[in-house]
This record gives sequence, C-alpha cells and structure tokens, in this order.
Amino acid sequence: MAYTTTQSAATPTFSQASGLLSKLVARYKAYRLYRETFDGLNALSNRELADLGLNRSELRAVAQEAAYR
Repeated sequence: MAYTTTQSAATPTFSQASGLLSKLVARYKAYRLYRETFDGLNALSNRELADLGLNRSELRAVAQEAAYR
C-alpha cells in the first residue's frame, strides 16, 4: 500500500503582505532618521559639538538612539 502526500506552496495572504510592507516602510523611515541625524551632527564643528556635550566618537550612538529607540 502506498501513500502520497501533496504539499502546496504557502501563498502569502494580503494581510501578511501588507504587514511585511508596513514593517519594511517602518525600517526605512527609521534608517532615514538615523542618516539625517548622523549627517546633521557630523556637519557641526568640533566646537558646536562640544557645546552640545558631544564628541565625534559619540555621533553614531546618538543617531541610533534617536532613530531606533
């Protein structure tokens, strides 16, 4: 006696595709905020950064904090 099994490829539903798209959009917006923050801070002079209490080594961490938390 032989048994066969058929498996069909799971096709994503509209809600799954919509959820994936919204996650991608949210990640892109967070990345853009990170880049804008980093680029803006990086454009400042060392004196201006010192007035803010920052130095250049902290710029990435500050931009990540602004964008992802």
